[in-house]
Amino acid sequence: MAQRVLASTVSVMLLLAAITSGEHHMKWKVEKRQGGSTSVPLLITNNCAETIYPGILTQGGTGPADSGFKLSPGANHSLMVSTDWQGRVWGRTNCSFDDSGHFSGSGRACTTGDCGPVVACTGTGELPATLAEFTLSGANGQSYYDLSMVDGYNLPMAIELIAHSMSNVDDIPPNQSNPSCVASVGNYAGPSFNPYASGSKTFLGTNDSFQLPFLSASSDKISNWCPWDLQVSPPTSPGDGVYPYPDGNVQRPAFDPCFSACAKYNEPAYCCTGKYGPSKCQANYFSKAAKAVCPDAYSFAYDDADSTFAVPKGAGFNVVLCPGGASTTILATARNSSQVQHSGTHAIGASYNAFAKGLALTDGMAMKAVLAVTLLVVLVT
Repeated sequence: MAQRVLASTVSVMLLLAAITSGEHHMKWKVEKRQGGSTSVPLLITNNCAETIYPGILTQGGTGPADSGFKLSPGANHSLMVSTDWQGRVWGRTNCSFDDSGHFSGSGRACTTGDCGPVVACTGTGELPATLAEFTLSGANGQSYYDLSMVDGYNLPMAIELIAHSMSNVDDIPPNQSNPSCVASVGNYAGPSFNPYASGSKTFLGTNDSFQLPFLSASSDKISNWCPWDLQVSPPTSPGDGVYPYPDGNVQRPAFDPCFSACAKYNEPAYCCTGKYGPSKCQANYFSKAAKAVCPDAYSFAYDDADSTFAVPKGAGFNVVLCPGGASTTILATARNSSQVQHSGTHAIGASYNAFAKGLALTDGMAMKAVLAVTLLVVLVT
């Protein structure tokens, strides 16, 4: 049997969707911006059953023309960003904008992720919000990206790598690069989810030859993962005002956004601030609960070992809201695979707003230290 060894060096940072089959193999033409720089595609897809208003914050480089917009169920919105763009994407839920894109009432325009009284975001999203974070021009010619729950969780989310004519990521196996976080039971397909067994046999840019590894968890676990005190809208108490213990038998709402411990209490031990630096800050009770349902997502400031992905600079990305299926376990699976070769790590010093050596990744209320390893993925066909 003839063998072809395809060696793809995939840098995985040690730090959070089903897409229609026609979108799995989209090729993008990258246009030159004025001044000679290039742009890369940023696609946002809404697979939720409800209208979502995505929000976008640009922290560096040239961001998209739209910082916020309405996205109906099943729709997607194509944007372009510069190759040195740094920013984040999130979803706003239950918004009350009028036809002109304004909110004239009191309070928040959106239940979660709110970023001002107009459709176009005027700042960062209010907590809690699941984030897709990007630093497209990072250290060593890499683009870094992650799903983050450091600011809490409101929507399931996935990131799909988009190859195009000016990128060099075609050889990266999609099952190594497309993480997903599904921590809402209404979007969860169940513990035996296998999109490759029937039908189109494709999911999130992958197929039967490159299968994503998925978390297998009970629906009860997905329903009840958020610590009771961190729920945005916990169930109303019984008539006597006393919750039963344990609280797992109390029916929770289908839409159950969750604060992180840092977001709700702003304690140094939870936020990894003050004396709680990289050597002392540990996963807290929220982080452990979040990691149990979204293994590939950031759960606290120094969750570096299991959370961030890197690919050669120039790739585009599709942020998928409500991807369906189940959360991925890409990094844990790779770490346990005999195909992974750890070539050593290097630390890149961090501060809240910027990292040394040209790498900048801002994650909500947290500081990060970045460690890099190299994955040598050997595919034998």
